[in-house]
Amino acid sequence: MSANSNTPPSAASVSVHGPILDARTRLRLGLQLQALYEPVLDEVLDPRLAELLQQLETDREATDVGQ
Repeated sequence: MSANSNTPPSAASVSVHGPILDARTRLRLGLQLQALYEPVLDEVLDPRLAELLQQLETDREATDVGQ
């Protein structure tokens, strides 16, 4: 018995090239994701997280200038 006995035969081709979604499926998926995450986008960012993100950006800029 092979190590991949639990995977369907087509799984090898999917893992190499990834699944292929038609335009209609991509649109439906995109709309569902947008509806799921839209409330999160309206939330106020925690000030501590905002400060950390600002520090990260400052550090990146300093690193880019130093190169």
